[in-house]
Amino acid sequence: MTSIDAEPAMETIAPELAELAGLIADPGRASILSRLMDGRPQTASELALVAGVTPQTASWHLSRLVERALLKVERRGPRRFYRLATPLVAQMLEGMMTVAAIDPHPSRPPPRIDPEMRRARTCYDHLAGELGVAVTDAMRDRGHLNLDQEAGELTASGRAFLGDFGIDLHAPARGRRILCRPCLDWSERRPHLAGRAGAAVADLALQRDWIRRRPQGRSVEITDAGLLAFRNLFGARI
Repeated sequence: MTSIDAEPAMETIAPELAELAGLIADPGRASILSRLMDGRPQTASELALVAGVTPQTASWHLSRLVERALLKVERRGPRRFYRLATPLVAQMLEGMMTVAAIDPHPSRPPPRIDPEMRRARTCYDHLAGELGVAVTDAMRDRGHLNLDQEAGELTASGRAFLGDFGIDLHAPARGRRILCRPCLDWSERRPHLAGRAGAAVADLALQRDWIRRRPQGRSVEITDAGLLAFRNLFGARI
């Protein structure tokens, strides 16, 4: 019998991937990460309530997430606030949510999605849900945006359109991030606008009271003025 030597194992990132997946798989830590997807910093006690664990257990979860660079901590006087470390972490979590929402058993009833979350929410720092997709579609239909599942580009007319609102996409605070990219919406299964441009549109909507954050969670309320603005100024079918 001829023996066949096994090829040397190639170095891969599989161990790190398994370690990261195991870290996120804990229900308490998954709840913490999901809550922080709205971009707002939270204290350890607030996150303990979300995760349904004791403050001591929450502190242990948070220290592990900070150590793995999924979260960062900010000190404000005697208090410490936690938030997602980078937009890349939010992008990873949104992708996982999209995959998690895919039902491998089509015969089963589809998973229930909270109507407020489906209607309008923030995905870290940009708009998502029906609102985010509608704004993205409207900007694309008007030639302000080229966007598909793979990449995005803000056109000259798109820069001018956002510039008319006083949006400076070259501000130093925004300059380190990609300008325009697609983010696959987990409830709509279609891309919405992310990157500096997407964050700028969300900031504009908040500043002009077109949307209002709810006390808890990622869903946002579209105001009457916002509904008119999104429809008349952006041409969104919302």
